[in-house]
Amino acid sequence: VQLQASGGGLVQTGGSLRLSCATSGRTQSRFAVGWFRQAFGEEREFVAAIRWNEQSTFYEDDVKGRFTISRDNAKKMVYLQMNSLKPEDTAVYYCAAREGGILSTIRQKEHYHSWGQGTLVTVSS
Repeated sequence: VQLQASGGGLVQTGGSLRLSCATSGRTQSRFAVGWFRQAFGEEREFVAAIRWNEQSTFYEDDVKGRFTISRDNAKKMVYLQMNSLKPEDTAVYYCAAREGGILSTIRQKEHYHSWGQGTLVTVSS
């Protein structure tokens, strides 16, 4: 599976952005896509994930209620709608894919096998 993320940019505190992740290639039934982010000098961390066939969604606590992950099967796209952005959301955002795996590992970056290039989100104060 190949992925390509886009949609980053500069936004003021409280603003919104929508990130897109284009996927291509064959997928299995337990396919999932996640969004991760990495701030300068920090570890890459989980943001959100969606299981393709079930539409189950998962979020990091800090983004719950502000971010929404969704997918469009026909277009093979995954989106991350980000609202009420804060300066601490500033990071490079990556989309990643995994096939199978147990549910308890869906927030762990080590369990994703394909990664897209990042897209930079900058939130000004």
